[in-house]
Amino acid sequence: MWHLLEPLHAVVYYAPEAFEEAAALGYDTRERWPSYFPYRAAPLGQVGPEQVASAFYSFSPRMVAEYVEPAWRIASPAAVLEARMRAVDRAYRSLFGDRVAGPELAEAAALARRAAEAADTAARPLAAANAALDWPQAPHLQLWHAATILREHRGDGHLAALLMAGLDPVEALVSFAAIGAASVERFESRGWSPEQWTAARDRLAARGLVDADGKATEAGRALRLRVEQHTDQLATGPWQFLGPVGADRLAELLGDFWVAVLASGLLPSETTLGIGKV
Repeated sequence: MWHLLEPLHAVVYYAPEAFEEAAALGYDTRERWPSYFPYRAAPLGQVGPEQVASAFYSFSPRMVAEYVEPAWRIASPAAVLEARMRAVDRAYRSLFGDRVAGPELAEAAALARRAAEAADTAARPLAAANAALDWPQAPHLQLWHAATILREHRGDGHLAALLMAGLDPVEALVSFAAIGAASVERFESRGWSPEQWTAARDRLAARGLVDADGKATEAGRALRLRVEQHTDQLATGPWQFLGPVGADRLAELLGDFWVAVLASGLLPSETTLGIGKV
């Protein structure tokens, strides 16, 4: 379900409509980070870089501060939330055409909303912040909002799994790159310096989790497998509530919309999330 829902959420960070809405607020759109951070962090309110770095975890605090410190001087969180919903509305209409108003999307939205409303948001700051927002009226916007709550619910749980595994923010990335989830160059987009990356690799090597070339050892692969299994276990609540019949029906309904997003070419072929690799 994560693999199906994540692309539906992620269009807000890549669609041209999203960049246009961000530019209208005053954000620099020559790269995606100036809009990514406010779009994702806005449900938390006017929080500072420390809170955002904590919630986002694997981004370098230096990078977070670079983009979050000016974010709320450019536009308020409330204005950003309105802009991101306009962006999703426009992007989905462009991607899905007449299917935006179709019965399949409406049914998918209803099922996804049921799952999202069942998500336990205790100790999950990003999921809780998004769940506290008002539900939009249009079915296609409800689908995106549900996808967002569910992906942040899973993401918050993933951070708990990383903590339990004893992986700090940069170690989490180094260990993920070590199993081939994505290239080291792709993970460099999270803002850590070469020195910080090397130091983290050395710490993991001292634990027997990576070899001298930065490749995962058997123990390193086993640890990452436990992290993914723990993440999945922590994410099961909404799907247990929906039940296998409801989840299977939602997966069936999402297929065409998932394909439309991937076929659009908006999303990068390789991401730090490891979709398609884990």
